[in-house]
Amino acid sequence: MSINIALLASGSGSNAENIVAHFKDNDKFKVSLIVSNKKDAFVLQRADRLGIESKTFSKDDFGSMDCVLNFLKEKKIDFIVLAGFLLKVPQNLIEVYPNRIVNIHPALLPKFGGKGMYGDNVHKAVIESGEKESGITIHYINENYDEGAIIFQAKCPVSPTDSYEDVANKVHALEYEHFPAIIETVLLKTFC
Repeated sequence: MSINIALLASGSGSNAENIVAHFKDNDKFKVSLIVSNKKDAFVLQRADRLGIESKTFSKDDFGSMDCVLNFLKEKKIDFIVLAGFLLKVPQNLIEVYPNRIVNIHPALLPKFGGKGMYGDNVHKAVIESGEKESGITIHYINENYDEGAIIFQAKCPVSPTDSYEDVANKVHALEYEHFPAIIETVLLKTFC
């Protein structure tokens, strides 16, 4: 019996697709569901193309008592990965999935985290502050944005001539390289 993973994503879903590809032939762990909070998110088209069930819930659905939680339970989801998911995870999910929800953040937390710090906002802030490095942080979710326990970080240099797009490209490369493998490490530690 495999461990069922749900991916939560709000955008294009390139990380989600990379994670699906990583676990495609894995007997222990399976990406069985992609959930979005945006009905026009490109990740839903990716899910369709990849043959993975998808579902959209509104911001209100996520905020309501148990709508999303009941759906995840119905689908026998064991583990949740946020792959570019922009809503705050509701407390009821955190309680039912303790240390079983992980997120990736496009900076070296605790710097450049918190509400509103996602995507290009983060990379622009890194450039504006004159940082010499950026990177990724993979962490567990808690009740506050970007404050859960850190699992893994990887760094990349930021040169004085880098644009925020340059930083974004370096960070994306780290995401694609490390996120699926770190998820697998966490899954092995949690379930095996």
